[in-house]
Amino acid sequence: MSCLSKQHRLNSKKDFNELYKSGKKWHTDSFVAFYKPAQETYAAFVTSKRVGNAVHRNRARRRLRALFLSYENKTLTGKYIFVAKDKIHENDFAKLKKDFQFAFKRLELLK
Repeated sequence: MSCLSKQHRLNSKKDFNELYKSGKKWHTDSFVAFYKPAQETYAAFVTSKRVGNAVHRNRARRRLRALFLSYENKTLTGKYIFVAKDKIHENDFAKLKKDFQFAFKRLELLK
């Protein structure tokens, strides 16, 4: 089962605030990754209006989601939030993948 199924999403403001305040975080050129250990894997992908119009925001979320799913079986279980930065569209997919790998390595999230 994919970790992005409906029951494995972060939904409440309380979950987000808790993760923002007490979770590990790592900044890249394209996004900010937040992590906190948990029994199951939960993920959220956030974009603000600074990223662009609705088309650009949805594309940014899709790119982040695709990258996270490619690492799904290689990462520790926990709660993840990925916040897209406005420069995410300046980087190609290979650069984003490199950023993901570097962020996971720095946060020590790879199995």
